[in-house]
Amino acid sequence: MARLSISNLTKTYDNGVKALNNISLEIESGMFGLLGPNGAGKSSLMRTIATLQTPDQGSITLNGIDALNEPEALRRVLGYLPQEFGVYPKISAEELLDHIAVLKGISKTKERKELVDYLLQKVNLYEKRKKAVKSFSGGMKQRIGIAQALIGDPKLIIVDEPTAGLDPGERNRFHNLLADVAESVIVILSTHIVDDVKELCSDMAIMNKGEIMYKGTPQNVLSELDGLVWEKTVARNTVETYQAQHKVISNKMNSGKSVIHVLHHEQPEEGFVNVKPDLEDVFFAKTSASIIAD
Repeated sequence: MARLSISNLTKTYDNGVKALNNISLEIESGMFGLLGPNGAGKSSLMRTIATLQTPDQGSITLNGIDALNEPEALRRVLGYLPQEFGVYPKISAEELLDHIAVLKGISKTKERKELVDYLLQKVNLYEKRKKAVKSFSGGMKQRIGIAQALIGDPKLIIVDEPTAGLDPGERNRFHNLLADVAESVIVILSTHIVDDVKELCSDMAIMNKGEIMYKGTPQNVLSELDGLVWEKTVARNTVETYQAQHKVISNKMNSGKSVIHVLHHEQPEEGFVNVKPDLEDVFFAKTSASIIAD
């Protein structure tokens, strides 16, 4: 079983922004969700784990490999799909994967050909192997991105905001692909999309302002909010009044009206209905300035 240990990781950029503030995590094989709003520090953490930047302090070990002192050793067992997966303008899917396989040290032509064919079939792009990757849809580019991340038998795969901008069909195909991959390795899914974590991950962390706000299973964190989430449908022009009076953790539109969720130990006022919390409630509660006090 693969094991990634992150201890006391801190990173402050030259502009004074503290992107990582004493981050510690233990992650084992399977799909791990890192959930947080844009600007939470998720990409900074992913880049640090991937050895693309060095922290000010802390340690990262993967199966005994000291990532900060042995970055090349970690890169040999790392697959990485960054938020922006750039491609050469005219290169085909087949040529792209072959090129990356060469860079990852697979020198035998026959071995590379077999691997590239296998990966293209795995991500359901074999029929498109001769087409330029630049012409692919967003979902197809993400699938070719996962294919390149699988080259070299990685033990750790990092995917950063992989479903942003995908249509529902492509998103579902990508989810199924990630679930298949995660059966034998660590896959860290960094996202601000709550449904990605809810549907895929048995272990997760919520991150905000460079800190870990929660680490555990989705089920355990949901139980923390049992009985505390209250829902009411209100006129749009009254939302600010409710926000001033209550701990409003979410505000969604439904048929032209606002459906608000409020945190409270008892019914806040007439008209509120107690509802079963979902992971979106947890996300907003953990990343809001004030949480479940009273």
